Amino acid sequence: MAWDSSRPVPWQRLSREWFVYAVVMIVAFAIFLRDTVNGASVLGLAASYPLYLGFGAVLAKFGYQRKTFRDLRNETRTRQTSNTPSPSTATTPRRPAPTRRTSTGPSQHRKKGKKR
Repeated sequence: MAWDSSRPVPWQRLSREWFVYAVVMIVAFAIFLRDTVNGASVLGLAASYPLYLGFGAVLAKFGYQRKTFRDLRNETRTRQTSNTPSPSTATTPRRPAPTRRTSTGPSQHRKKGKKR
C-alpha cells in the first residue's frame, strides 16, 4: 500500500501496547538482571517509547493494522460455525471403488494358475 496521510494513527493502542511491553521488561529486569540493572537500562527502556510510536505511526500511514484479539476470536467463531455441518446435510462418506490392491472379497485368495 502507498503512504496516505489521511489514515488515522491509533495512538492510544500503540501507547497501551508499549506500556504492556514496558511492564514485562521491568519484571524481567527485576527477576533476571537484578544485579546488572542501572540507569542506562531504564533510560533505554524509556527511549524505546518514542521509537515504538514513530514506527507504529509510519506503519499505520502505510495502511498496516494488526488485528485485535477480539477480531481473531470472532473470525475463529465464524470459521467454526461455518465448518460445522448441520444434521440434515451430514452423511456418511462413501467407500472408494475397489482397486487391484484392495480387497474385493474371497476370490482374492484363489491360487493363480488354474482358471475355473
